Amino acid sequence: MSASGGTKAIVAALGANLAIAVAKFVAFLFSGSSSMLAESVHSLADSGNQGLLLLGGKKAKREATPQHPFGYGRERYIYAFLVSIVLFSVGGMFAVYEGYEKIKHPHEIEAWYWPVGVLVFAIVAEGFSFRTAIKESNETRGALSWTQFIRRAKAPELPVVLLEDFGALIGLVLALAGVGLAIGTGDGVWDGIGTLCIGILLIAIAIVLAAETKSLLLGEAAGTDQVEKIKAAVVDGDTVTGIIHMRTLHLGPEELLVAAKIAVQHDDTATEVANAINAAESRIREAVPIARVIYLEPDIYNESAARSGTNPAKDSTTDPAGSTAATTAPTAAAPAPAPVPDEDPDTPADPTETSH
Repeated sequence: MSASGGTKAIVAALGANLAIAVAKFVAFLFSGSSSMLAESVHSLADSGNQGLLLLGGKKAKREATPQHPFGYGRERYIYAFLVSIVLFSVGGMFAVYEGYEKIKHPHEIEAWYWPVGVLVFAIVAEGFSFRTAIKESNETRGALSWTQFIRRAKAPELPVVLLEDFGALIGLVLALAGVGLAIGTGDGVWDGIGTLCIGILLIAIAIVLAAETKSLLLGEAAGTDQVEKIKAAVVDGDTVTGIIHMRTLHLGPEELLVAAKIAVQHDDTATEVANAINAAESRIREAVPIARVIYLEPDIYNESAARSGTNPAKDSTTDPAGSTAATTAPTAAAPAPAPVPDEDPDTPADPTETSH
């Protein structure tokens, strides 16, 4: 599988996985090796996963609708989550079951050259694919470790491809070890043990994928470097003097929502504030091109007044992140007017007569 999110790369990987799955299944038919059966199902599951990634990428390109005003970018996250389910159920659970059955009812491997030959070929092919995935991931990974990259990547395709390729390589090595020990000792239990290990490996990878994709589905903020660029782009030092608080959210791998309350000068006109907001939006899009949905709310912020408030619950508004927005201190209520002496006591008081 290729790490590229492009359609051509995924289609090429889909074809390669299907071919490897067929070769492994043929080797299983000739040898009766449960490891080969588990590996053929593994490759078939990988092929299905590539199909899901293709489908998710296509659906994510749909235009926004009144029902889904922010578009369908998260479709890619949904289908990546389905990949983890397929890997867990079709790949992992089947391999565990097949390995358990083979351990209970072992038999010798026949025509051993079939599974050995196919496994060696598959290891070479998957090794080349994994090398390509690493090379393409390095273009966006930067200084992050591999663990950090997988956890922080906003495009689900790269973590999926890397983990699946890694799992495929380890699974092939386990299958080759199981088949080799079964051939060398004449005990088919080793083949079953290898199959069981493959199943456990696939389940572990599926759980990691599900956890990371779940975080994307819940909604992740922009990266630290992007947040700093946005903050620097908002403040112009003239009309916009600071950011009171800001929130970012990925609507998809390549679409970011930015919402912020900004501090402006108290003596600026509405036209000046509007022009400053438009200029700030342009600077944000230039600094972070994926920031496509931007909401900026102007406010007059007095930091000293916000800090000296005697009752923060009444005198200021604090957002969940700890940024405090200043509010105007409440004025003392004026005394209520005296009642009219000849007013009918049975007549209800005028609801408009309230304290000022």
